[in-house]
Amino acid sequence: MKVALGQINPTIGDFSGNSAKIISFARRAQAEGAGLILFPELSVCGYPPRDLVERASFITHNWESVQNIAKETHGISVICGLVTSAHADTGKSAMNSAAWLRDGKVAFVQSKMLLPTYDVFDEARNFAPATQQAIVPFCGKQMALTICEDAWNDKHFWNRRLYSFDPVESLIGKGGNFVLNISASPYWMDKRKFRREMLASIARNNSVPVALVNQVGGNDSLVFDGSSLVLNAAGEVIAQGKSFEEDLIYFDSDRMTGEIHEQVEPEEAAAYQALVLGTRDYVRKCGFNKVIVGLSGGIDSALTACIAAEAIGRENVIGMGMPGPYSSRGSIDDARDLANNLGIRFELLSISEIYQSYRKQLQGVFAGLPEDITEENLQSRARGTLLMALSNKFGAIVLSTGNKSELGVGYCTLYGDMVGGLAVISDVPKTLVYRLSRYVNSRKVVIPEASLEKPPSAELRPDQRDSDSLPPYEMLDTVLEEYVEDSREPVQIAKDHGFDLQEVKRVVRMIERAEYKRQQAAPGIKISPKAFGYGRRFPIAAKSDI
Repeated sequence: MKVALGQINPTIGDFSGNSAKIISFARRAQAEGAGLILFPELSVCGYPPRDLVERASFITHNWESVQNIAKETHGISVICGLVTSAHADTGKSAMNSAAWLRDGKVAFVQSKMLLPTYDVFDEARNFAPATQQAIVPFCGKQMALTICEDAWNDKHFWNRRLYSFDPVESLIGKGGNFVLNISASPYWMDKRKFRREMLASIARNNSVPVALVNQVGGNDSLVFDGSSLVLNAAGEVIAQGKSFEEDLIYFDSDRMTGEIHEQVEPEEAAAYQALVLGTRDYVRKCGFNKVIVGLSGGIDSALTACIAAEAIGRENVIGMGMPGPYSSRGSIDDARDLANNLGIRFELLSISEIYQSYRKQLQGVFAGLPEDITEENLQSRARGTLLMALSNKFGAIVLSTGNKSELGVGYCTLYGDMVGGLAVISDVPKTLVYRLSRYVNSRKVVIPEASLEKPPSAELRPDQRDSDSLPPYEMLDTVLEEYVEDSREPVQIAKDHGFDLQEVKRVVRMIERAEYKRQQAAPGIKISPKAFGYGRRFPIAAKSDI
């Protein structure tokens, strides 16, 4: 039998738009001779719907949409994800389910058993778990239909399992001989390889084929890479979808042959495309057509502008140069050159007079006090005010340009360089910023070499350098990764890398003191296993023993 994987990009709550995609892909697959098509987890409503599932009307719209899809796809069987009503005495009103549509009707519904509650996932908050699952006979196969996390508990793959029960093992024990998994598995760097190895373990150790269809697109901070897969019983990939694009993939469930579509490689290129896709979908799905980027002449704003231009088109990007009293001539020229290279609109507005006006107003209150970071932050906040004024006037969303290293240690200004609706590179450490920027220039040189070569500086005081306040970024990023992403202790980090322990502790203290800033930051696009945002939940008012 010819089977299709419908790798689509749904919008949360857009029932008519999502249904239209599902129907269109199903009809295309039917025209190509497919007898079955799979769509991602919660594809009818979009993933993750979060607290929207608490609205009774939201659940009703899911069910009505699925019934309509069934009527419109007569002649091909369809599996799609939806929210259904919970009937268990759990206090939850909804379940994360998969519907099997056949002959114009909803023939079978299977619900998710394993509800993740780690990192960005909080499904136990919203859904009731299924208490049992069943095999679906179809075209000579005993189909084990699972939903995303249901396949992430293989005892042969995980050293430490999060759940005592394995739905895949249970369904295979009931006679299942073909695993189907509909997924909304977010991207992070190296996730595609990890996911492939995990599925291969299931296939090899159970001697069954595995087919996974994954959501693609950006929803808030999450980017879903697609990269749908089919593996034979030996764990070999026999069909594969594109990364970061909608796709329709076919395979033969008897011969176990299929289409291999090219994926984005290497991983830096994939991370860049994830940022482009996440930016495009965030801007579009939030109803904006244009963006504004403050261009300092530095590498962070240059990379952000490149991502924006590729995401929504250069004609929809406004670059703002906002020189102050300590801005170098070279920085202004670098910002203008970048804008010209990208072909985006460029405007130059000086903040010098605004800054002096602020100082004049404050001089009485500040009498007798030395200049310090206060005066530096006034410049940043002047820029933030201009950016938001332009945002209001032009109806364009501001993209903030701070990287993960700065956000991690609080080397950023609230209501200044942190203003904006999306923090595009807030999950990109400074060292990765440079690697991604060089990747951009490897395709076509657009970022001025001076932006890549000059020492990083906020240019808020004479001859300022980031190194005046921070350790070298190579060290800082290592500490960030191991402390934030791997939860390792400062002593271990210092010992393993030969770092000065007191310097490691200083970085950790900066990370912890900056929590109040991060919780006020614009949402960012997640490309690491642990990003700042709702996937990392720490108290603000807490005492550290570091």
